[in-house]
Amino acid sequence: MNLLRTMQHDEQPAGDRMAALEQRMQRHVVQSHGGQVVWWTLGSGRPLVLLHGGHGSWQHWVRNVEALTTRRSVWVPDMPGYGDSDAPAEPTMGSLLDRLTGSLDTLLGPSTSIDLAGFSFGGLVAAHVAVARRGVDRLALLGPAGHGGPRRPRSELVSWRHAVDDAAALAQVMRHNLLAHMLHQPDSADPLALRVHTEACLQTRFRSKGISRAGGLHALLHQAACPVLLVWGAHDVTATPDLLAPELAACHPRSRTAIVADAGHWVQYESAPAINALLRDWLALSPTFERPSHHARH
Repeated sequence: MNLLRTMQHDEQPAGDRMAALEQRMQRHVVQSHGGQVVWWTLGSGRPLVLLHGGHGSWQHWVRNVEALTTRRSVWVPDMPGYGDSDAPAEPTMGSLLDRLTGSLDTLLGPSTSIDLAGFSFGGLVAAHVAVARRGVDRLALLGPAGHGGPRRPRSELVSWRHAVDDAAALAQVMRHNLLAHMLHQPDSADPLALRVHTEACLQTRFRSKGISRAGGLHALLHQAACPVLLVWGAHDVTATPDLLAPELAACHPRSRTAIVADAGHWVQYESAPAINALLRDWLALSPTFERPSHHARH
């Protein structure tokens, strides 16, 4: 992957950490619907597919991939229009899904059973995949987009495009935006988070905002056949979790919800140990369990 070359010297350890992880992973470039989709994989066993958020890349899961390989092979794409993957033929959810699912079926086969997790915009994408594709046995949505409800912005996002030629200014803007939208604790906006977020923003070519705000998640949950886990950080600015959790859980008879304390929207980064444990427990459940909706705080 082309790593950002304008980061300051004190962020080099973050680059070293990322490079070390990438060296252990296998990279696949898959042709699908007229363009290429880049996937990364690590581990062995039943496939677990992780989908990143808008203005993101597979690196949204950088603190989770290794921890989730204990009993799974983990598959993480740069979705079409993000990271190293080509933009979809049209700027629509349908076009993105065609290319993404086509590449997934090429890699794993269209009938291979998978578990699936999605973050933010990737949560909405994952819900679409779970409804359309046979063989999704478990679905986990972290801070999912598409709920159509109110947001609670912490502060205004700042445009970074004027600062692309000034590393210090770019870092300042990106850190502001991380704490305005993605993370809750100031210490969470560390060099690795800054590197992942900056590189992802610079490489984003698919605009998800309008799709994310348009809704549709409730209807998808009504249609999903597999059990669903819904997770938020308690300080997620894209929703009010205490209100949204029971509302979305009511859409699906086999759902569980969890709210993670002291975390913002990018919950799997900010509270990686809690999320990794939560997902491992979820993946250990039988996909046919018939338990009622359950709400937990972590």
